[in-house]
Amino acid sequence: QVQLVESGGGLVPPGGSLRLSCKFSGGAFRTYSVGWFRRAPGSEREFVAAIKGNGGGTYYANSVKGRFTMSRVNTENTVYLQMNSLKAEDTAVYYCAADHQLITSSLGLHSQYDYWGQGTQVTVSS
Repeated sequence: QVQLVESGGGLVPPGGSLRLSCKFSGGAFRTYSVGWFRRAPGSEREFVAAIKGNGGGTYYANSVKGRFTMSRVNTENTVYLQMNSLKAEDTAVYYCAADHQLITSSLGLHSQYDYWGQGTQVTVSS
């Protein structure tokens, strides 16, 4: 059974940085696509970034492009989300999600992911 565990959230002032981690277990990690989503209070779940399995590309929401960087280390079964130049509107619970062999057009759709972590809170405030 695939399991995902996020860590690295916290409180940071505007303009600051955080790095989130998502530890994967229970499957052939390198073959899975992994996405980051977030949900702010009173809002719908929103796509942030995704990285395909088997050496595929990385994709970002326009709202985070140029500020966030997603990466994966297959030997560690871990994906990272480096978040720089954080803004108050980045405040949310961040979730990682995984699924096997998603096509590119599905990466931003939360309904396409079968496996989810428990989430980690990111608060951007002075």
